[in-house]
Amino acid sequence: MKRLLPLLVFSFYLLPSWAQPKVVKVAKNDNHFVYEVYEYGERIDTQYMQIEIYGGADYLIADGKIIPGEYRPGFNVQGEVIKGYSVEDIFVDERTDSVTYLTTIFDGERREQYRTRGPYSRPDIHFDTAQVGGLTRYTCSINSNTLEFYVQPYKKNLTPLPQYGHFPGLLVSFWRNGQCRMQLVKTERMHSSKFYCPQDVPLVTARELARIKRERMVVTTRIFDSVQLCWGKAMSGDILSRDNIPYDSVFHFAGGTLALKRIRLPKLPKHYQTFVELHQRSNGDAYDRTGSLFVIPTSYFGITFLEGIFGHPDSLPLFIGRDGERYQGIVSTRSDHPTHEWVIRYHPPVELMRFFTPFGVGKFNDRVQIDGLEWQEEVFFRQEVTDLKGYLQGDDIWIGVWIGNYDKGGHIVTVDLKSYPNDTRQDNTTSEGDDEMCLSLFNTCNVLEMAGQNYGKLFATDSLTAEFGLWGDSTRHVKLRYIATGHGGWEGGDEFNPKTHTILIDGQEAFTYTPWRSDCGRYREWNPVSGNFWNGLSSSDYSRSGWCPGTATQPVYFDLTEYFRKHHLPIDGRHTITVAIPQGAPQAGSFSHWCVSGVLVTE
Repeated sequence: MKRLLPLLVFSFYLLPSWAQPKVVKVAKNDNHFVYEVYEYGERIDTQYMQIEIYGGADYLIADGKIIPGEYRPGFNVQGEVIKGYSVEDIFVDERTDSVTYLTTIFDGERREQYRTRGPYSRPDIHFDTAQVGGLTRYTCSINSNTLEFYVQPYKKNLTPLPQYGHFPGLLVSFWRNGQCRMQLVKTERMHSSKFYCPQDVPLVTARELARIKRERMVVTTRIFDSVQLCWGKAMSGDILSRDNIPYDSVFHFAGGTLALKRIRLPKLPKHYQTFVELHQRSNGDAYDRTGSLFVIPTSYFGITFLEGIFGHPDSLPLFIGRDGERYQGIVSTRSDHPTHEWVIRYHPPVELMRFFTPFGVGKFNDRVQIDGLEWQEEVFFRQEVTDLKGYLQGDDIWIGVWIGNYDKGGHIVTVDLKSYPNDTRQDNTTSEGDDEMCLSLFNTCNVLEMAGQNYGKLFATDSLTAEFGLWGDSTRHVKLRYIATGHGGWEGGDEFNPKTHTILIDGQEAFTYTPWRSDCGRYREWNPVSGNFWNGLSSSDYSRSGWCPGTATQPVYFDLTEYFRKHHLPIDGRHTITVAIPQGAPQAGSFSHWCVSGVLVTE
């Protein structure tokens, strides 16, 4: 049972007659009161709250249809629940005007319990009252939500929601924003249960309990902890191949600008949502830099991006542009074996997050002071990656983080992976194998830049085409997860000039998209040494092609299934996807380039 029902705003809903507030007949000796809980005006047959009187001035509030005679708080949960799931039993003591909340947190067969306490009286909440059909309606507003409590006369003050205080009588109905949330549906006389609130359970504050519950429920993995990404950092040990890399150790490549870690990640039920969190601060580099957090596909036949990390980028499949340049490892490649022509032998890295460092956050906060601005100590990025979690479960996961720079101090980053449940039950169906439903097609973000990997400047003379096959996927929803940012930091460069991207499917134009951010000025307080111009603007204020200093670039999604259906084309079969960008011309030794990555995801 949750102590507070979520306070959300709903539009008015006309409820059926069974949910209308009305006086409930209560027999003289009834000591057990059952409430049904509703969502969006609908009856939920399996969700109940209940009150049982167990002393002259005490009563228990609990979950479930029946309180057993030998009641043990926290032990009435049926079935297997997720790790960190918690239930709450509430003990009300009118004599001391206090409420004790007993929380039981589950971890398999293990249970841990904590107590918190609060007042039973709430003089801080103001109620308006009115008489409605023999009931007294108490109305208040909390966080812009209108709460209505319908109370009938009774010998005791009973409410299943003591966090809002007590009322003179018995609460029979609770409404929020015009919708019924809880209704008294049954009263009866039961043999008095033998239950009590254990006093040897640790007593904590509500804030401490909230932290404990989050820690137990949220599956958190620290990937990188204050890792330095800089130029000139020596590699840790004599690493010759991927087989030499131990688990849970950080190793640096590309001159120290790329950190790589080999880890094991738990296989979770499908209902979990997964996020990446990244903290970054300058450790000496004052410029806005491109960064990428990525995972390397390794479960496919053929070579992997690890070949380029442990060897040289030229060991990766090459794309030779019309400009004569070599572009290493940027696009998925089919096997050249005649009997395995549609087996993908190489997949580029899967980008979890594209992010951009601000100008000198943290390290350079004391350099310039501007009235009205308070510099932040670090920048925090958080992005959902649930649609890629098939790549984030298993016994051999390779995750890398890169910030392109040539500074010996560079940057400091910390990265966490967090998964949140969306169901209380431990569903045995996991996302294992879902990586087959995620296909990395292309990635021109050159995370091995400092090891010789080329910039994505091919679009001046070429488009980029990847092949893929869909078989038996006619019932699945297939989308392209696309991240694009333009670079070329002069007035005529692609960084400061919007360019429309064209996505072609099987040679036909399917989608267009123009990456552009016009809100960069919002992030000024993360950019202490951004250049200030005569006109009052700062460099970090200027709009850019899909990014701002101090932000993460959000992926966009192109619905391939809808495209095939709209044009009456078969989904199953072999296909190509092409990206075309009108990249600008170089100028005075500077050039524009595009970092684009694309992954097919299904749902």
